[in-house]
Amino acid sequence: INFLYGIPCVTTAHRGQYKCKMFNFYHEAWSHTATVTIGPGSITEASWEEIDRATGKVALLIGNMNYLYHTQLCAPIADVHELTNLLRQMDFKVVSLLDLNWQEMHSAVTEFLMLLDKGVYGLLYFAGHGYENYGNSFMVPIDAPNSYTSEHCLCVQNILTRMQEKETGLNVFLLDMCRKRNPNDDLIVQPGLLKVTANIVYGYATCVDAEAYEVKREDVSNGIFINFLKQRVCEDEKVTVMLDRVAEDMGRCVITRGRQALELRSNLSERRSLTDQIQAAECSASYSARNLQWAVAHVLPKSHYLKFDCGVTVQLGFAAEFSNIMVIYTRILEKPKEIVSCSAQLTDFPQVCYTQKIQTLMTFTPCYMFLWQDGELTFTVCLHYTYSNMDEEVQERQPVTVGKPLVSKLNLHEPRPPRACSASSSLSPDPFNLAECSYFGEGFTSVESASNTSLYDAQTGRESSITPTASRSANIPEETDSPEVFDTTKSIVASKSLPHSQINDTNYKFSDMYNFHSY
Repeated sequence: INFLYGIPCVTTAHRGQYKCKMFNFYHEAWSHTATVTIGPGSITEASWEEIDRATGKVALLIGNMNYLYHTQLCAPIADVHELTNLLRQMDFKVVSLLDLNWQEMHSAVTEFLMLLDKGVYGLLYFAGHGYENYGNSFMVPIDAPNSYTSEHCLCVQNILTRMQEKETGLNVFLLDMCRKRNPNDDLIVQPGLLKVTANIVYGYATCVDAEAYEVKREDVSNGIFINFLKQRVCEDEKVTVMLDRVAEDMGRCVITRGRQALELRSNLSERRSLTDQIQAAECSASYSARNLQWAVAHVLPKSHYLKFDCGVTVQLGFAAEFSNIMVIYTRILEKPKEIVSCSAQLTDFPQVCYTQKIQTLMTFTPCYMFLWQDGELTFTVCLHYTYSNMDEEVQERQPVTVGKPLVSKLNLHEPRPPRACSASSSLSPDPFNLAECSYFGEGFTSVESASNTSLYDAQTGRESSITPTASRSANIPEETDSPEVFDTTKSIVASKSLPHSQINDTNYKFSDMYNFHSY
């Protein structure tokens, strides 16, 4: 007997092993196991007419802060958050991820590629440690060893190679990282072949062999690049025109002169803007599959209501500002009159989850939680309460399982294509270890910029005070600066150094909670 089981809209959440069970009142039997693998190219491509405008807009934003063996960064969380909100205003489907190791970055890029198709606008933003060797840019994961090489990192130009295979309408790379040479990496990646598509735009936060900085403030730290980019990114202008204006804004600011200047590289031949309207074919199967794939990675659990033996009812609500971080809120809905104090805390998270309790907000107690875990997410709600006629505190505990929220459904901890360490060969099987296409020219103009504040060097972890008269050539490494040039008698507050006319000092905060309702 032949059976046919169909799944109308397949996403990577359907990966796994399947068996068929046949049974009656007397016997049961299981079929052999079938392994279902879903990856780039698994979705049937649709036929397209000539592309005039975007058929979709997808962005992957990665911010790495908590490095295991390198300087900790502060700005990526705020930078990714702000850019995510701005891109969503322009109808981008945004996957925003924080603190990824090599495997997670590799898998995230693979999932990102599945959201691309012919005519789609693809944007990749990375904030974290990085370097550039022989024209190739490398993004450093949080688990990179002390003496990392290209084997431990992801090559931006190789991601571009994979994106070009999708015949995307626009490829934008915004790299908010240092571009110093890596002395530990002597391998020269052989140039690969790319089609001349005239749709590539690079926005480098700093020049070749220079560092990128973040401004340390009391409330939040921002990268220099994002501070200026967020003022322009939503303008209805050609991408290169918009980035040119960002470079000019940076050039008028004294804070970065001689230290950091935006560099733009582009071969974009048409007027493509990030604000372009999406012209999606209504009957496109690939368009529907992309939407479903994106939606699966952003599903939150429904609110939970826990009834404890003492008569207390606790509500669990869920919100998300990033695709791999979920905030869990606890709220006491009901309690007997004889209970004078009551609070609910979350405990017993899996070890692979990073949790951090943050400030109590009214009656809510939120917790941060990274969702890179194998299997469903299970934790414990611990209720602490005290009766009016008792001094001792009483505790009750209830386990809770919320399934696989957000991108944990995509199992980014699982290996994708096998990793290769041969970066010197253009035939390397590693899809992100190919070489940079060499059709970019060398005569790009960089605007050097710069001011009166404390700058934090994201690469070296040093903080330097700069006076308005201090100047230096753009590409002199931070380590070679003369100490006397930057010595000041009084520390300057970084949050006051950027002019309000150029920088929006709106405090970083989470948007209003959703999927959490009071009754």
